[in-house]
Amino acid sequence: MAIKTREQLIEVARQLFARKGIENTTMNDIANASEKGRRTIYTYFKNKREIYNAVVEKESEQLVTRLREVLATDLKPTEKLMSYIDKRFDIVVETVHHHQDNAMLRTLFIREVKRVERIRNLAVEKEMEMLRQIIRDGLKTGEFDPEKVDGVYSTMIMLFQGIELSYMRANFEQMGVDASKLRNQIKQFIINGIKK
Repeated sequence: MAIKTREQLIEVARQLFARKGIENTTMNDIANASEKGRRTIYTYFKNKREIYNAVVEKESEQLVTRLREVLATDLKPTEKLMSYIDKRFDIVVETVHHHQDNAMLRTLFIREVKRVERIRNLAVEKEMEMLRQIIRDGLKTGEFDPEKVDGVYSTMIMLFQGIELSYMRANFEQMGVDASKLRNQIKQFIINGIKK
């Protein structure tokens, strides 16, 4: 029951933060929207910052969980890496398009870049470890060249951060990039770069 109440409070806070912004959301707003008393909220969280941190941690864990699904497959390392890249693209596109569909949400999303950044930073180490595992498996099977994989993890993380930014800014045309071909170009670039 306690876990369910805490999760409900986190979800209500997440929705309010997305709609009103963090600064404009009060503990009373969270209490009213969750139909819980302020005393109940303070049982689980000391202040709004703690609720905010819980929202960020939950969103980060959801991102990582979706990526771990790829690791759980029986695909060969090359196929697994391509599937991982696809999943990462899906997450970027879904996140950005979700916020683009609603002008107010898009404005809040851009204003909440620090929150998005915190979510990403919490996920980076876990994401790096998943990529290391795929690369290690590819080295064991002989699919990847050990001379070419050095630094590929951090390069991929940085690459996706740039892609997220381009999706948020919708500046593909300005950059001379065909967004419809980008996913396959990135996959080929990475795979060709590390294959034997």
